[in-house]
Formats: sequence, structure tokens, C-alpha cells
Amino acid sequence: MSAHIRDLTATVQQNCHISDARYARDYTLCIYLLKMREYYRWEKGYGYEDPLPAKDLGDWIQEREQLWQQVESKSFLPIPIDGRQYDPFDVEGINRRLLPQGFIYSAGLGRYAKPHFFVGRLLRQESRDGLSVLISSEELARDLVSPPAANLAQTIFIRRDSIRRMLWEKIEEWRWRKQENAMARAVHCYGFAQDATSALEEMTNRETESVVLHELGEAQAEKLLGTAWQDMLAAVARTKAEMIVRAVRDHLADCLSTLPALLAHENAASLHFYFANLEGLRKKLFPELTTAYQRWVNGADLTVLMQTVEQGRERWLRTARAIIEQHQNGRRHCAAAIEDLVRGCQVICVTDFKPAPARRTE
Repeated sequence: MSAHIRDLTATVQQNCHISDARYARDYTLCIYLLKMREYYRWEKGYGYEDPLPAKDLGDWIQEREQLWQQVESKSFLPIPIDGRQYDPFDVEGINRRLLPQGFIYSAGLGRYAKPHFFVGRLLRQESRDGLSVLISSEELARDLVSPPAANLAQTIFIRRDSIRRMLWEKIEEWRWRKQENAMARAVHCYGFAQDATSALEEMTNRETESVVLHELGEAQAEKLLGTAWQDMLAAVARTKAEMIVRAVRDHLADCLSTLPALLAHENAASLHFYFANLEGLRKKLFPELTTAYQRWVNGADLTVLMQTVEQGRERWLRTARAIIEQHQNGRRHCAAAIEDLVRGCQVICVTDFKPAPARRTE
């Protein structure tokens, strides 16, 4: 790796530390420790099945929290490339310089408006539905949370290493419980009992495509909803309503792209994995989808799922537009109005959802 890429990577990692210092401890203690454990595994280069040294892990967490205390009030650094400084959110400008060199950069805001930064090696570049799709392999710098994908300015960013790690965590979680559920069916379809290494590779390939399909659905949803959706999302950041509206748009994207494609190709393995991850708020919002899946598992053909997805496409588009209208009609009380809208539809009791707690102060 050249010296300028090493300097760039170090700068991006510093920005990741600053972001983590401000947001990483917004999680419950259990989730926080699980994320820190996997972050340590990535940073230290441990394999997925390698046992982690408990004392070293504990010392590392303390050191990382001390670092966060030192950088929390600092500003994000400009990104240096060949003697020029770039704003850290100038993703397009940075990638114009990095992509020809075989590297990829991404920056944006995630849940609770947390900034995410990332740089990695470029695996391949594709064009899908008029959008550029950039897929990375090895990750060189990242923050505590590692989103598998992002859609920025007509470009879809796919982090294959992040997807692989997420998949392995899901497999490990299932192994601990060994329940006969959708994940068990996915594990069986991919053949983990015969060859876990090959199965994980095949699963990563297929589920990377599923992630691409979801992001293509997000792009379609963006065209249907316009900029008013982003205005609304900014207005409800860090409220119960934020998670509700994100779940609504996820369902719209999946009914537009992900599920129609999986059903058209009769991709049973990915369908089982999709429903293994349909949980929490998203599952409560769309119980009909789980019912249709169970009917298919019990012997019905895929038509039952296709019909539910078709109905969902219209339903979630109407719901998303109603949410936008709520925002436009009452900006000061937008979050409460959205919660009332969903409650009025008798879809979910928002008291079942707990937003991120206020950050702990040490």
C-alpha cells in the first residue's frame, strides 16, 4: 500500500473515531459490548471462529473509550489525496481520485443521524438500472457500526466484507439457539452442515445480490417520494418516528425490488434468509408478509407471497405519502403525528419501540 493511501486511511479512521466518540454509546449496554467485540475482531484481524482473549479485549475497550474522550469535541478531518484536501463528505470528488487506484470511499449519515465513514479496496464496479454500483472487498478503515450498503447521489455502495461478517454473526447466533425457523431453513439450503467455508462464500455472493436489490428498491422509492421524504426524515431524527418511517421505506423498497426479484428467480435460500431477518418493528408493521411466508413453507406455492408483495407495494407507497403529508401539514409536531398515524392504522403500538437512550457521560 502506498504512503498516500496509508495517510488517507489513517485520516478516515480518525474521523471514524470522532463519530464513534459522539454516538457509539447510544446503544444499550448489551448491544454496545457485542458491537465492540466484533469491532475488536475486525481491527485485530481475528478469524470468525477464533476465540478472543478476554483480558486484551477488555483493555482494548478501555483504551478505545479513553481515545473517544480525547477526540469527541474535535471536527472531522479533511481527506488528503495527492496533496489536495477534500471535505470528508465529498464522496464523489474523493472517489474520482480513488477508484482508478483500486480503492473506494463512502461517507454519509445513518440511523440517529450518525456519520459513517469507510474506505476499502474496490472489488468491482457495475451499472444497474442506470445507477453505478461499487462493491468493496477488504475494509481498511471503518467505524463501530458497519452498514453493508448505502445509496448516495445515484451511486450504490456495497461493503462485501461487512455483509460477510453480518452473515457469520447471524449463523453464530442461530447455532447458539438451534431453533427450527427461517434461519434453519436458510442454513440448510446453503449447506453449512457439509462445508461451512464454501457455504459462507456462496451465502455472501447471493446475499450481496439481495443487498443490491434492496438498494435498487431504495432508489425507486426515492423517485416515487421525492426530496420531501428526506426533509421529513431529518425532522424526525432521533425520535420513535424515525425508526417507524425507516421501516416503512424498507418495506416499500423490498416490495418494489428485493422480493419480486427473489420470487421471480424462486431463490428459496435468500427468501428464507430474508424472513429470518424480518423482525422487530418491520415484522410488526407487516404481519401479513410473515403469514404468507408461513403458508409457503407449509406447502402453498409462491403465488401467495407474490400477491402479498403486490399488495404491499401499493400499501407502503400510500403510507409513505401519508407520512410526508403529515410532515408538510405540521412540521413542529411531525414525529407525534406520524406515531398517531401508525397507531390509528392499528399496525403497531409505538410504546413497544424504545429509541436509542441518551448517550452515557463518563
